[in-house]
Amino acid sequence: MQEEENQEDPYGESMVEESESTKGFWGCFCIPIHWFRMLSREMHWSFVFGVVVVYGISQGLGGALAGVGTKYYMKDVQKVQPSEAQVYAGITSIPWIVKPIWGLLTDVLPFFGYRRRPYFIFAGFLGVIAMLLLSLHENLHLVLALLALTAGSAGAAIADVTIDACVAQNSISHPLLATDMQSLCASSHSVGALVGFFISGIFVHLIGPMGVFGLMTIPAGLIILVGFLLDEPRMHDSSYRQVKQNFVDAGKAMWKTLRSEDVWKPCLYMYLSIALSLNIPEGMFYWYTDSKNGPSFSQESIGFIYSISSVGALLGAILYQYALKDYAFRDLLFWTQLFFGLSGMLDMILVLRWNIKFGIPDYFFVVIVESIAQMTNRLKWMPMLVLSSKLCPSGIEGTFFALLMSIDNVGVLSASWGGGFVLHILNITRTRFDNLWLAILIRNILRITPIALLFLVPRADPNSSILPSETMDSPSRVAIDTSDTKNVELVSLVHSVDGK
Repeated sequence: MQEEENQEDPYGESMVEESESTKGFWGCFCIPIHWFRMLSREMHWSFVFGVVVVYGISQGLGGALAGVGTKYYMKDVQKVQPSEAQVYAGITSIPWIVKPIWGLLTDVLPFFGYRRRPYFIFAGFLGVIAMLLLSLHENLHLVLALLALTAGSAGAAIADVTIDACVAQNSISHPLLATDMQSLCASSHSVGALVGFFISGIFVHLIGPMGVFGLMTIPAGLIILVGFLLDEPRMHDSSYRQVKQNFVDAGKAMWKTLRSEDVWKPCLYMYLSIALSLNIPEGMFYWYTDSKNGPSFSQESIGFIYSISSVGALLGAILYQYALKDYAFRDLLFWTQLFFGLSGMLDMILVLRWNIKFGIPDYFFVVIVESIAQMTNRLKWMPMLVLSSKLCPSGIEGTFFALLMSIDNVGVLSASWGGGFVLHILNITRTRFDNLWLAILIRNILRITPIALLFLVPRADPNSSILPSETMDSPSRVAIDTSDTKNVELVSLVHSVDGK
């Protein structure tokens, strides 16, 4: 009875007393502290620590540092063309495309009785070794550099999938705290990215891109620490003979779900809407830093621009949460996709230097352009993220959600390689940007084309169910039993299709 009362009121009476005793400015300052204390009390502090490390420090702060550092590494150290850098960026993102593999492994293949901790440790060591190789080898061959960058990306992807599995399982065991956990993930990532972009240009200027890669060993080391500290019960009766059957059962469940018309149509739209929105960030970055044709931004300026523009993503999430989250998927995607395409025309104004004719400085205008781009991209992404969660059948939520995210990542890869192809065809190089405006125009036209494919998206709103009942109820029960079900928080998300 006591546990049920805590579940009904996760914040507890103490939170009410604390909120009543703290008023004014100090009360606002203390709210996040009380919130973290509540989450740590309900789901153990090691879980909250893991979310902050993976989302905030590794993906947020570390991702921002690595992103800016990699751009300068490819431009100044490896000296590749923007079209080549665009293709290489797609290659290093491949580990995020195969996220279902990592999801299945963490769900059904335990090591030494643990399902999550070994994968955190492995991901951390993989990241440390990759970043050390990039930072210590001065004349690293491009192929080895790509392998190291891909290995570092794989470490981040494995840690991401593992913490997502922890979040998914805790969302099931603590349903009233599901939104709080998502808010913890999003806020950690946003704050980490804001800080990371702010200091990225400074560190690239002071220690160079290779030195930045050396700093990236710190987030990877913290992921190893998460693996050792995570509060996960050991499963003494885990059977490796059941692993093969678990893989087969999960595959059957995912295939059955994907065959449903209610699932594959939205998945097709999500892929096409991303793939058709060509990415040419490397071309824009080379132009930003060009001293002849572009604004010739310094390394510190690039970091500050990305830092300020990351606030746009946070504003987009807030706008969606408080004003747009209840709109039907099809209606909201229509307007966000249209605004996404039209807002891209600001890049053309910048490249054609029309902002100078209107007396708008480059730095100020680029901040506006990047902020609007981040906000519109987040507004376009949020409803698709909610739609993806609605397409996950019961029993394989974690693995199937990873599958849907991998479909989106395939779209990002297609958009990145498509953008690299356009840059190459238009002969946009390290020193030639005459046709960059044409690449932007082609990109903006293609961004609007997914509107014609909105018939693939259901008319439902985010508060209604999308999957048919037979699909939602197909997985029956957990395939691997645990000896202590009372305190288990991290158990397998894979259920047996045949009820074995």
